Amino acid sequence: MKVLRKIIEIDDELCDGCGQCVPSCAEGALQIVDGKARIVSDKLCDGLGACMGECPTGALKIVERETDEFDEEAVEKYLAEKEKQAPKEEAVMPCGCPSTTIQTFVPSEPGQTAHIPDAMGPESESALSHWPVQIRLIPANAPFLKEANLLVLADCVAIAFPTLHRDFIKGKVVMMGCPKFDEVQEYVAKFTEIFQTAGIKSITTVIMEVPCCAGLPGIVKKGLEASGQKIPMNEIIISTRGKVLEQNK
Repeated sequence: MKVLRKIIEIDDELCDGCGQCVPSCAEGALQIVDGKARIVSDKLCDGLGACMGECPTGALKIVERETDEFDEEAVEKYLAEKEKQAPKEEAVMPCGCPSTTIQTFVPSEPGQTAHIPDAMGPESESALSHWPVQIRLIPANAPFLKEANLLVLADCVAIAFPTLHRDFIKGKVVMMGCPKFDEVQEYVAKFTEIFQTAGIKSITTVIMEVPCCAGLPGIVKKGLEASGQKIPMNEIIISTRGKVLEQNK
């Protein structure tokens, strides 16, 4: 039934697709589609505007117009369906790829290096201590997460930052992902469980300067807030030319 009520409106000109609004919508009414925030269905939006404070560009506002009535039952069904459709952490890829096989590596001895020929210089040592590294593939009970210093890395940083292993990965457990293309609510739930159970010592997020990366620290913070834990967090921003632009604790 159509009613006159308050609802969120998104300005496409101002929206840069960063995704920071998505985890703040408890009803799951927002998602990123074709690089812009979209309301999945009007009946899922309660119109209270919890998402507005997370938008860095002011693209969200509350308007009053005639639309579908807010439906709490539809919200519950929608969230339950999303939960069922979320990829299972234990699932094995159809191709047989062992991406979900938990592995912990013994750190290299001094003087030992990974065999990575480099035409531009000497061989480089890998500082990676575990596998897998993608956020969606790491179970919250992975043994390498226990009392770890956590490094949450935007995918593109691995390409842009030339000394990633030496400067960021060494001594940390890595979780990589993209807030623009991956499932935000799944990420928030994953980090919440990790922070509640793993005894994480510190969190470092490293993102690119591009707008779509900005949602990743927000996702981690949402998970931290939901967990009720207090963990020191450091945010680092990298330029597209591979330079450290900013560090915030």
